[in-house]
Formats: sequence, C-alpha cells, structure tokens
Amino acid sequence: MVKIKICGLSRLCDIAVVNEEMPDYIGFVFAESRRKVTPAQALELRKALRPGIMAVGVFVDETAEYILSVAHNGIIDAIQLHGSENEDYIITLKKLTDKPVIKAAAVQKKGDARRWAASAADYLLLDNKSGGSGRGFDWDLIDIIDKPYFLAGGLNADNIIEAIEKTKPFAVDVSSGVETDGLKDPAKIRDFIRRIRNG
Repeated sequence: MVKIKICGLSRLCDIAVVNEEMPDYIGFVFAESRRKVTPAQALELRKALRPGIMAVGVFVDETAEYILSVAHNGIIDAIQLHGSENEDYIITLKKLTDKPVIKAAAVQKKGDARRWAASAADYLLLDNKSGGSGRGFDWDLIDIIDKPYFLAGGLNADNIIEAIEKTKPFAVDVSSGVETDGLKDPAKIRDFIRRIRNG
C-alpha cells in the first residue's frame, strides 16, 4: 500500500492526531515557512511521536553541517531537500550520514522527473515549483522512472484516490490539504489517511 506523509507539523495536538492515525511519515519544516520549527521544538514534538512513524526534516538550501546537527541529535529519521541542492551536494551529504535523503523536484514539463532519476537521493518528491503552497501540477508530466517517489502538491481527501491510481507513487505527501486557516485540522488528517487506507 502507498505510504503516507503528513508534513508541516508544529504543535503537540498535531502529534496527537498522527499518533492515532499512524501515517508512515511526518515532516518537520526547518526552512522559512509559517510551519517552521526550531530543532528544540522539533525534539519536543519528536519525543511525543509514537514509534513506527518516521520523522522527516525538511530543509531548503541549508548547510550540510546544520542538517547533520539535526539528523544526528535524534530529531529526524530522514532528510528532505527542498531547495536548489545539486547532485554533488546530495553525494556529499550521503557520505556523512546514513539517513535516507529525499530530493524534491519541481515538475513543470516532461522530463523534469526523469532528470533526477539517477540521483544519489534515496527518493524523489515530485511537486510543483513552490512546495508547501497547496497547488498541484499536471500528473501527466510525470515520466516513468525507477526511483521511488513521493507525490506532493495540491493533494487532499477529495483527489487523493485519483492521484494514487493515476501516478502509482511510493508515497503521498500532504500539508496544506489537511489544514484549516493555516493550521493542521484533525478531521482532515483523519479523512485523508482513512480514504487511502480504505481504498
């Protein structure tokens, strides 16, 4: 079954609802965003997270040193790069940590996904140009690639089944689509996860 990631958690009440629903991944955003958390805040949230849910740290054009300091302090289990990080950067990072690396790729035309298919990253995350905006992209632009990928961008409970059936992703990643007035909505998180699991 497709894996589920709920991104942009920032409050203990967000952790409480994911602990009930048990998505495969959650995301802490360390980049400039209304969802940004500090490493100290993320650590407190992580302590409340149920075992079995992987915490992903989301970074944008950050130094490797900063990412490694977060990755090696028990805060996150995987690293998501959402900026202009190139392949050399990914290779360097992979040499310094055993945490899986997810590289976000903006899909604006045919070939954008395939361009990253040979990346050293463990996974791709296919999104629109401005991640976290809640806007989708044309799924027909996704090439057939061997590397497992997370599908993101404009997903919500109403379109998630169609998205999965059409794109066959390894995982789906949602943030804005489970929010109300800029905050995570427990009912929307439950609905999103249950629709996927109930098929």
